[in-house]
Formats: sequence, C-alpha cells, structure tokens
Amino acid sequence: MRTKLHTVAAVLAGCSGTSTAAPGSPGPLRIGAIPDQDPEVLQRQFGTVADSLAAALGLDTGYRPVTDYAAAVSLFRTGDLDLVWFGGLTGVQARLQTRGAVPIAQRDIDEEFHSVFVVNTATGLAPADDLRPLAGLRFTYGSETSTSGRLMPAYHLREAGVDPEGFPGGPGFSGSHDATIALVASGTYQAGVLNEQVWRSRSEGGEVDPAVTAYARTPAYHDYHWLLGPGAVERFGDDLAGRLTGWFTGLSADDPDDAEVLELFGAGSFIPTEAANYRQIEEIGRDLGLVS
Repeated sequence: MRTKLHTVAAVLAGCSGTSTAAPGSPGPLRIGAIPDQDPEVLQRQFGTVADSLAAALGLDTGYRPVTDYAAAVSLFRTGDLDLVWFGGLTGVQARLQTRGAVPIAQRDIDEEFHSVFVVNTATGLAPADDLRPLAGLRFTYGSETSTSGRLMPAYHLREAGVDPEGFPGGPGFSGSHDATIALVASGTYQAGVLNEQVWRSRSEGGEVDPAVTAYARTPAYHDYHWLLGPGAVERFGDDLAGRLTGWFTGLSADDPDDAEVLELFGAGSFIPTEAANYRQIEEIGRDLGLVS
C-alpha cells in the first residue's frame, strides 16, 4: 500500500514540476525555516543542518529557503516542506493546519526564551521594567506572525496597559529581527522588539549601532522548534520522527561537526519537545486573532 501511495505522490509532484525523484523513491527530505534573519545567515545555518543530517541518517536532504513566514506555513501544509524550523506561533499555525504534524525537538534555550524591547538612544529612555513609556513612540515589530518579534511582545504590552496596535501611525512590521535593529538605529522607528538571541549575538559581534540600546526584556516562554510533516513519515517510515529526534538530541558540543550545528543555532543542545509546550502561545494567538 505504501508503494502505491509513493508512486501516486511522485506522479503528482512531477506534473507540478516540484520533484525529480524516480517513481517509487521517497525523494528528498525537504528542510525549511521561517526567514527571521538575513538570508545568508539562514543559508549557512540550514544548509549545514541539511548536510549533517544527510550524512548521519543517510537521507537525501536539502534546504529550501522561503520568502516569508506565511510561505513557510503554507508550504508545510501542502507537503512541499517536510521538516521546518518554526517559531512558536508559526509552529502552532502549521500544526493546526496539518493533521499528523509533530514537534520533534527544540533548543535548550527555547524552554525559556525572551524578547528584547530596544530603543533609539535619542529617546532618552534608560533600561526599565515599565513598558508604558513605549506607548508614545514610533514602534516596529518584526514579522506579523513572529512569536518573539510580535506575539509575546504584544501580549506583554497589553498586560502593561499599552495598546499593542496603538502606536503613533500604527506599528511597523520590519519582517526580520535584523531589520528591526536597523530601522531603530536609523530613527525610522524610535523603538522595536526582537528575539533576544539575535540581539545578544549581534551585540556580542559588535554589529549593533550604538544608537540602539536594550530597554526591557519579556518573561520567559517556549519558542522555536522543529516540526515534522506527515507526508515525510509516509515516505520515509514510521520511525522517522524518532530518528530525527535522536539525531538532534544526540548532537554533542564535544564533536567538532556537531558543535558547528549547535553554534549556528546558539544552543548548548537540542531537547525533545511536544505540542503541549506551545499551549500558551496557541491561547495568546487566538486571543490576539493570530490563530483561528
């Protein structure tokens, strides 16, 4: 029965020009990721994962970049991407739209992830826990469906009494964390919010303009994770999720090749995860109208 399903899938894919796999072949494991950083950074990061995963598990594997967050969710739903690195919100959206999708791993740092509010120094604001002074500033989020660049910051702004959509002229949406830093540095926006990991990495690398400074940090939440689609399990076997989880969680900083992958992800290790970890994100997403 499985062979027939694979043959039909290969014929359909061939008609649309999306695959060159031979009839009966499972084809490649197609890896994707939300485009939350500069494309060159993502190409190196996920190209390395694809190569390492292919060598370790003997799978034909390749990274396919996408144009935006919505495209990552859509291509996962249609089966054009098999294994995707999603943020918390996009992972929830993709899983709810794709019956049989399963989270397989997250980084150790994703158990307690944070967002950082940043301001242009011309605002005169010093670091504080009070988000209310941000209300009168020109403000930008990252992508509209970013967990760390929109969802959780909007939630905490509202909890602090700030209308998350009520900034002068309405909030901006930069599209990525790197773009948020650049827009606040230029003064196009006086303040913004982004992924703490990207902020820390760019700051430590001396890549942040001195005109931008950290203002506040959100409480912790679960965020990024790998989500596996049901089509890949049909093609590669029921043990695929376990094999992938085993590979990710088995990466060791003591092994040079493994260490390269972990460093690219800013992680000490990968750990198993499950859908229940993202229940808070799903609830907040529904409340803010970002999950239906």
